[in-house]
Amino acid sequence: MSKQAEFAVILKMNPMFADLGADELQRLSNLCHTQHLANGEVLFQKGDAGDALFGVRRGQIRIETGASDGSRLTLNFMGPGDLFGEVAVLDGQSRTADATAGEASELFVLRREDFLAFLEREPKVAIKIIALLCQRIRWQSERMEESMLQPLPVRLARRLCALAADFGSEVHISQEQLGVFVGAARESVNRQLQAWRKDAILDLQRGRILLKNMTRLTSIARNE
Repeated sequence: MSKQAEFAVILKMNPMFADLGADELQRLSNLCHTQHLANGEVLFQKGDAGDALFGVRRGQIRIETGASDGSRLTLNFMGPGDLFGEVAVLDGQSRTADATAGEASELFVLRREDFLAFLEREPKVAIKIIALLCQRIRWQSERMEESMLQPLPVRLARRLCALAADFGSEVHISQEQLGVFVGAARESVNRQLQAWRKDAILDLQRGRILLKNMTRLTSIARNE
């Protein structure tokens, strides 16, 4: 499979592009190029222009921001098959966080100027993407409301399940970072993790969480 065909598959998995036809996806993926990053190399920093859409071919990208005490908080992890920068490629506004390679990585890159030129040539695709963006806004609004109403164990289990789906049963993340993900204090996250540790659902090690009983964790995430 060519690199362009791989990028088309990644685009297809993203809700923003999921309803595009095979020919449309192929024409769009033909505009991409690849970029290699070494472990620890910065892709972009907060405040940089949003000039591209990225897809992870291999490796891992950390989306980070600075905390008030000078430490770094990881807001999200992007692994193979993940797409990020969808909004910036449309509005061109500055980046709201930093992106750094967590390991040697290869990215698909779609430049904003190429993407906008593509939309100008294919207005039917532009209309589809507008509709998809509207659906995404509605979905995110529903998820935000849901997350505010769900108790901490459910929110925390859902986040761990999502991380496990991308990175396996050994999740490299701090309790402070988990707290940022689920909107809770580190102390509250720690109490819940310790309770799950006693129940043999997971084990805690420095800077990482070993998920031992995904069946139980998935059941909690579903609020069953």
